[in-house]
Amino acid sequence: MDFWLILVLLGTMAFLYASVGHGGASGYLAVLALFSVSPVVMKQSALLLNLGVSLMSFMAFYQQGFFKWRLFWPFALGSIPAAFIGAKIPLSESTYKQVLGACLLIAVFRMLTSLRESQSKPLPLWAGLTAGSFIGLLSGMIGIGGGIILSPVLLLFRWANVKEAAAVSALFIFVNSLSGLAGLKTWVPLDQSSLIYWLLVSLLGGFLGARWGARFASNTKVKWVLALVLIIASGKLWFV
Repeated sequence: MDFWLILVLLGTMAFLYASVGHGGASGYLAVLALFSVSPVVMKQSALLLNLGVSLMSFMAFYQQGFFKWRLFWPFALGSIPAAFIGAKIPLSESTYKQVLGACLLIAVFRMLTSLRESQSKPLPLWAGLTAGSFIGLLSGMIGIGGGIILSPVLLLFRWANVKEAAAVSALFIFVNSLSGLAGLKTWVPLDQSSLIYWLLVSLLGGFLGARWGARFASNTKVKWVLALVLIIASGKLWFV
């Protein structure tokens, strides 16, 4: 029963996250945390699921003309080596859960905060490199692509509008996940019998969600559903 329920929830997360330009690692981690999957398996699995879904999200938003290279490369240049290093830093189970719980709440804030569109400002090179390095290090440590942190940064500092942030975050998530996996392979064996099924349902959900999200307006109900799941998972990580 748990096996099928995990598949349904992972596929749903992939669909919902891809529809807003994210890979879904924080959602996958939330699902796996609810079923008490070990942190080691959670970390490597979330990064693998992230790859396909974030790439499909990127392609969907790119085809609509929202990707801006000038916004992407400074963050990526700082984040890629930092994510590799962060993935090599093992955290205790209690610390891992506390950090992940905090990051899930960041995702909730991101989804429930409505930011007004305004004139975008140029991205200073030093700011992109610094923020990218910090986000990459944290992402590698806890097994996410960093989109839930990068998106609000881009919007809060008015370096991008909502759909530009989605396009940039999607590719950012992809390269960070690759870098994090490269770091993980030096100390975590990639061995999970259910992983192939998790990959298949996430790819299907991601494909459908990316096509839907890139062509239609905001999804208020989707954000509330995701927020509820992440709040439950965050509470479980901190108090159970």
